[in-house]
Amino acid sequence: MRYLRTGGPAAIRRPRPTDSDEFVAAARRSRDLHHPWLAAPASPEEYELYLRRIRRRDSAGYLICDRASGEIAGYVNISGIVLGALRGGFLGYAAFLPYSGTGHASAGVALVIDHAFTSVGLHRLEANIQPGNEPSRRVARKLGFRLEGFSPDYLFIDGAWRDHERWAITAPTSA
Repeated sequence: MRYLRTGGPAAIRRPRPTDSDEFVAAARRSRDLHHPWLAAPASPEEYELYLRRIRRRDSAGYLICDRASGEIAGYVNISGIVLGALRGGFLGYAAFLPYSGTGHASAGVALVIDHAFTSVGLHRLEANIQPGNEPSRRVARKLGFRLEGFSPDYLFIDGAWRDHERWAITAPTSA
């Protein structure tokens, strides 16, 4: 398997059409873990739409894989990518069971951030996290994101407008 980056227990790579069965099974297995924070693509049709979405010019998607087994441990998306003076995007991430709480999400998100800042050329990534989503908040804090603000009724998720905290990280600058 060819990975974009590896580190700790995780490796990252681009999703492929052939990952559909494994991804969908992991999303279904993790449905209760993710609810009400997000709904991962849980059918072959939803996975196909997901692949189309992350292949657009303003998006990117990555699978977090367990380095030992190669199994899909989670995923990371960058959406709303804007180049020019901003060079930023919005980061979303999730771990799948049984990899939740094992360090795979933190390691995988860190690898995606490094890839985004070095290979993609982004400068800023923002993660919008619902206040009660403590696992995602822990990942953001661990990786050095800073809490920049609070947005009431920010995103429509699970049938309602949800409040979100805005966390951000910027690429290191050389002096």
